[in-house]
Amino acid sequence: MKLTVTQDVFRLAEVFTISRGSRTEAKVLTVKVEQGGHVGWGECVPYARYDETLDTVTEEIEGLPSEVSRAGLYDLLGAGAARNAVDCALWDLEAKAAGKRVWDLIGVPTPKPCITAFTLSLDTPENMRASAARHAHRPLLKIKLGTPDDMARLEAVRAGAPNAEIIVDANEGWSAEVYTDLAPHLLRLGVSMVEQPMPAGQDDMLGEIARPLPVCADESCHDTATLAALKGKYDMVNIKLDKTGGLTEALRLNQAARAEGYDVMVGCMVGSSLAMAPATIVAQGAAVVDLDGPLLLAEDRNEPLIFDDAGVHPPEAALWG
Repeated sequence: MKLTVTQDVFRLAEVFTISRGSRTEAKVLTVKVEQGGHVGWGECVPYARYDETLDTVTEEIEGLPSEVSRAGLYDLLGAGAARNAVDCALWDLEAKAAGKRVWDLIGVPTPKPCITAFTLSLDTPENMRASAARHAHRPLLKIKLGTPDDMARLEAVRAGAPNAEIIVDANEGWSAEVYTDLAPHLLRLGVSMVEQPMPAGQDDMLGEIARPLPVCADESCHDTATLAALKGKYDMVNIKLDKTGGLTEALRLNQAARAEGYDVMVGCMVGSSLAMAPATIVAQGAAVVDLDGPLLLAEDRNEPLIFDDAGVHPPEAALWG
């Protein structure tokens, strides 16, 4: 087996801003696994919030033994971006070697298109209203909040897209007091879910205060082992393959979370279609799908995912799986 990792950069269609900062490009790692004349591909997006960089994740991947299996991978790497890219590349390799699609190997039906959220970048209320108006045809909009001017921004987006469903992501930017104050206004403006309102590790108050609309754990939920700490505080979990450390663990987390009564959201970092492709399998039947990474790019992989009125489609074999 030959495993290689390269750094790739995809330009964004426009500056993308959240409460933690702005970016103009998506920097990703691409993993290529070759064996027996077959090639498998995977992608990850190292995330500074989890103390990951392109260089540190590259080192993790390059430090793996020359022969590695999906089962053995879980003894070598923890949850995170490095394991994600390798796990997904190994799934792709297995599918190509077997001449089957990944979902056939898993034993689930062929994925169907899923309506995905479209994320509006954090900006001035005026600019966010204009952006919302440009994307008012989309059925589900996601707003990045977590600043002192959140209400003005939310009001502006609702004015720009009066008929769209809205979900909000505070990116750990609120306190319990701020969330309690904002919650009635979120309901008034038709917001259907709020994602990670308080910092991970400082979210115990979510179990003490009223939650008038569903609250989704993002930074507080990584893999199956993190589920136990969410009890009584969250109604939904956001499954991202860069957090779970691959499709294998994402499937486990999906099953475990549903068994414990959580609704499921399937999300993403800002990456290419290769990063989103495995997540389309997990997204089947999810309450919320947020796989809009490629929609934020000015350029993508050669065989990109299809996005249309039906949503994001599963990948063609030429891309992945």
